[in-house]
Amino acid sequence: MKIAVVGGGPGGLYFAALMKQLDPRHEITVWERNAPDDTFGFGVVFSDETLGGIENADPEFADAMARRFARWTDIDIHYRGESHTVGGQGFAAMGRKELLGLLQRRCRDLGVVVHFSTPAPAADRLRESHDLVVGADGVNSLVRQSFPDSFRTTLDRRHNRYMWLGTDRVFEAFQFFIRDTEWGTMQVHGYPYSGTGSTFIVEMHEDVWRRAGFDTAEEFPPGVSDMSAVERIRELFAEELAGHQVFANNSKWLSFTTVRNERWHDGNLVLVGDAAHTAHFSIGSGTKLAMEDSLALAACLHEHPDVETALTAYETERRPVVESTQRAAQASLEWFENIGMYVGQEPTRFCFNLLTRSRRITYDNLRTRDSDFADRVDAAFAASQGLESTAPAMFQPFRLGQLELKNRVIVSPMDMYSAVDGVPGDFHLVHLGSKAMGGAGLVMTEMVCVSPEGRITPGCTGLWNDEQRDSWARIVSFVHERSTARIGLQLGHSGRKGSTRLMWEGMDDPLPEGNWETVGPSPLPYGPGSPVPREIGRDEMDRITAEFAAAARRGAEAGFDLVELHCAHGYLLSSFLSPIANQRADSYGGSLENRLRYPLEVFDAVRAAWPAERPMIVRVSATDWISGGNTEHDAVEIARAFISHGADGIDVSSGQVAREERPAYGRSYQTPFADRIRHEVAAATGTAVIAVGAIASYDDVNSILLAGRADLCAIGRTHLYDPHWTLHAAAEQDYRGAGAQWPVQFQAGSRKPPTSRTDAVRPRLSLLRADAPDRNVHLRWTPHREPAALS
Repeated sequence: MKIAVVGGGPGGLYFAALMKQLDPRHEITVWERNAPDDTFGFGVVFSDETLGGIENADPEFADAMARRFARWTDIDIHYRGESHTVGGQGFAAMGRKELLGLLQRRCRDLGVVVHFSTPAPAADRLRESHDLVVGADGVNSLVRQSFPDSFRTTLDRRHNRYMWLGTDRVFEAFQFFIRDTEWGTMQVHGYPYSGTGSTFIVEMHEDVWRRAGFDTAEEFPPGVSDMSAVERIRELFAEELAGHQVFANNSKWLSFTTVRNERWHDGNLVLVGDAAHTAHFSIGSGTKLAMEDSLALAACLHEHPDVETALTAYETERRPVVESTQRAAQASLEWFENIGMYVGQEPTRFCFNLLTRSRRITYDNLRTRDSDFADRVDAAFAASQGLESTAPAMFQPFRLGQLELKNRVIVSPMDMYSAVDGVPGDFHLVHLGSKAMGGAGLVMTEMVCVSPEGRITPGCTGLWNDEQRDSWARIVSFVHERSTARIGLQLGHSGRKGSTRLMWEGMDDPLPEGNWETVGPSPLPYGPGSPVPREIGRDEMDRITAEFAAAARRGAEAGFDLVELHCAHGYLLSSFLSPIANQRADSYGGSLENRLRYPLEVFDAVRAAWPAERPMIVRVSATDWISGGNTEHDAVEIARAFISHGADGIDVSSGQVAREERPAYGRSYQTPFADRIRHEVAAATGTAVIAVGAIASYDDVNSILLAGRADLCAIGRTHLYDPHWTLHAAAEQDYRGAGAQWPVQFQAGSRKPPTSRTDAVRPRLSLLRADAPDRNVHLRWTPHREPAALS
């Protein structure tokens, strides 16, 4: 096979060496525009997973790397005059220049042709003259840019500025230095890569960077460092450098750009490494990802009979791994962009927050690796809440307004579409009763509609008449008599999302018959095929407000402990808040202040109708997930407005305001919105914040609470899978205290079963070498417990 590799960085050189080992007959040429001794940056970090794959693929090269590694097991965090050490991590790093030297020699020994200081021929010409063209030419890939319609690239330029430097201070562990300066928060990521040097990355938000005077109009050409900024950094971080030097190497201020491509290959052209994808340096190394790509690509090419099949297999195999890494990297980089929100946290809690920022490290991970630190985190959390108990965070009690909750787990509102004429029946008694007996501190109803026209479907429950109230009272009484849980009422009006089929018959699809007219702030349908709602007028707004108040009074009479006003998910009040659905020209449309006006009127009416001693909370969609819609910054102001009107809590969901939304789904993907609202507005007022959305494990719940990202966690689908999830979580954690009381009838089953939960396993690369007896080369994922990344 005749192969062209564009880019002589670690990814391109490693791929060339692997392919030449697998079959010396391959004709492989590498073009690198820089000289062989040119290298930018300092150290690169590897995980045990990647090193295992390299060792299996090429023991000789792996051995050469290992002799040059700097290894460490601790992370040190320096914050507000304190240093905290967290052990048990396990990492290896080496100098980038040394790595490139090893790869260059390996390629030369194997017979790979490498042209240094030579731009590659145009990619379209290479495609015609070679069987395979590999674009390994980095974040600004010319190969990728030559075929925009093929790869469909998106570039996300982020808000922090950073500069990559080196120092002759050899750190003994990974270092996070957090500095709260007069201009704002700055941070340093530092780690050793040899016996003589360490990487020293300085990072700060662009606003801080400007206030500190780093903003200059001067442009520095490639290879030229911004020495005035380097000197300033040397002065600012003199304490962290401890008398040591700081070195530049093409060092200038950069903004991280996340690269994503809809496709990584086209015909005989394929991308690897930063050309295909980038992930923020705070969770690891782009070099690591590039070399893993090269392992996978080489194996797939060797295993499959033709290039197209091989490239498809490569992308199929690598894309899920890379996208998972990018999700973690996105969470990590956004945490550092918003680090200023957390500088008031107690130091131990701040350190835990930092370590768990990407959700790849959790409380259980840290306890396994450093139980002493985990104990300090538990103690700091209990102290911050005025508690003495050593219970897991999720089982610590919480006071929501004047309502005492035994623990911090909520069964999230979930529509069941199983009522008749709005009346809840035996199904709802069993559904909500079983969840209450399952250990949660608070059980929420589905959205209970305030009128027949306010239903989503014909199967929705309501509170517009006394028959419905009395049926709800039966359910509430069961919860109070048979459990120690509290039960909350969610009130809402469907707005433009009404008159639709039951979920299992076609979610959000209009009814085939028996429809009712829908209303909204503007005559805009929810999506293609949805009916056009009638624009609601002032008189009808007043009528619906009165319906909300009447439903709240009936809910109070039924005995509910709490009421939640549903201002999320594109229903009537949510659609008033969103500029996607609300395009009115009167005082209820336009600015956010105007869009808030009607939801606040309804809130005030419900608050007046609801008993003063019982709490009232609001569910909001923190982002519309649509360009031009509400963002998390709007959500902070929306939360601020409801809090100023007396909300005791903000329940933070997202989206569902229009069909064209593009949510970024993932584990705990909505928690960052709750985190922002809590730190920017709610914590100062003592208002509770509820996190919701793909929170599926008790470890995640504990991690969210301990980091201070929310006060309570609402969990939905997991409780459908296991109505006793909360009690089972207590058993798994060997907790039998007041926050997890088993019903007396079930106590015989309250002991933890003999089988133990196994830790989740992460994949490991395994590439059998070409010199194996059967010459059968594979790249397969096999279980391997990998130390958590720097996230």
